[in-house]
Amino acid sequence: MKHLAKAILTMGLTHILSPGSLFAQPLPDDVGKQLVEAHCNACHTSDRIASSVGYNQTGWQHLIATMVNLDGNPNREKITAYLAKHFPPKSRRNPQLVEGDLSVTFEEWVVPTLGQRSRDPIEAPDGSIWWAGQWGNLIGSINPQTGEMREYPLPASAMPHTVTHDSNGNIWYTGNKNGTMGKLNPQTGEITEYKMPDPQAKDPHSAIFDDNGALWFTLQHSNMVGRLIPSTGEIKLVTMPTQDARPYGIKIDSQGTPWVACNGSNCLVKVDPTTMSLSEYPLPNESTTVRRLDIADDGMIWYVNSGRGRLGRLNPDNGEVKEWPSPSGPNSHPYAIAVIGDAIWYNESGKRPDALVRFDRKNETFQSWPIPTGKGDAQIFAGIVRHMRPTRDGNLLIHQSATNRIIRVKPEAQKN
Repeated sequence: MKHLAKAILTMGLTHILSPGSLFAQPLPDDVGKQLVEAHCNACHTSDRIASSVGYNQTGWQHLIATMVNLDGNPNREKITAYLAKHFPPKSRRNPQLVEGDLSVTFEEWVVPTLGQRSRDPIEAPDGSIWWAGQWGNLIGSINPQTGEMREYPLPASAMPHTVTHDSNGNIWYTGNKNGTMGKLNPQTGEITEYKMPDPQAKDPHSAIFDDNGALWFTLQHSNMVGRLIPSTGEIKLVTMPTQDARPYGIKIDSQGTPWVACNGSNCLVKVDPTTMSLSEYPLPNESTTVRRLDIADDGMIWYVNSGRGRLGRLNPDNGEVKEWPSPSGPNSHPYAIAVIGDAIWYNESGKRPDALVRFDRKNETFQSWPIPTGKGDAQIFAGIVRHMRPTRDGNLLIHQSATNRIIRVKPEAQKN
């Protein structure tokens, strides 16, 4: 129970709920309750409804349409009327937005399979965009020039957590529920699975290739870091020095050294790429936890202090740490992060809607925007962005899992 309580504090309640969760709260008794339970709770608990930003009836119709097709269903009006009555728009979790001189545009694609919880998009060498459809047990690709999309079903129970690519154009995914790493050949559609060599290694999580072609990955709840050599299929695993450190995000620095974020402890960890020995770098305050990190061109390690609502920077040469409070405060739960030039981008996942935040690392100033989904009267606000990665031309790829969208953010010229 001690570790479960820490998980709740670390992640925020809505981040650990899943179908069948012990924390599911009952829906209010009223006409339509049983219909909502039948259509919504089949995939997720009612807590996800209660923790949403809330919508009017039209908004609920737009949101539900991204999860399940109720066209022609005579009960759709009853369902959405119930939701609008008991879960109307609310502002208690609104982000504290910061104005600035930069503008951004959000270009989005709605992925084909409803309710798949699309996430973790990445740009491949040929310019295509790939994503993981976690609940749909698939990965997919977008041709951003034509909008054409294709989805690839995965072996049973893979439930991919992320995707990445190698230098040959193969797409790799982490089999978060079946203890595998998987490789897709986009030319043939062939999938090759690599099973974890240790039965305790159950949940490959985030993954990234180094310049030598080795695939590095984290296993959050197994508390391990792994390395896969594709040419031989060899997998080596090491356990984190701290119990329940829960390794999460992983990045490679310019020297080929992997760095790992601790989502269950106040540390970052450096991995020796040859021996796989692990070195912890402690971060201030025991309530600090880190979802993800990224590395700037000067070697500084930037991270989101998810537990305390802060943006942080570690100097790996001397261990010096500096942090800045995120605009929306200690409960903002920063999550994903990406360094693009002089800007640090991240999101505040504890707010509704998520705020996309830009930090100018030269001037140490913030600017932020609400992350939308849809357009016009179909626009709704939903979270949570769990990963973001840059494109080669300086744009940013994010996602909205709850609404089945992959989003490309384009920073525009400064406002006059």
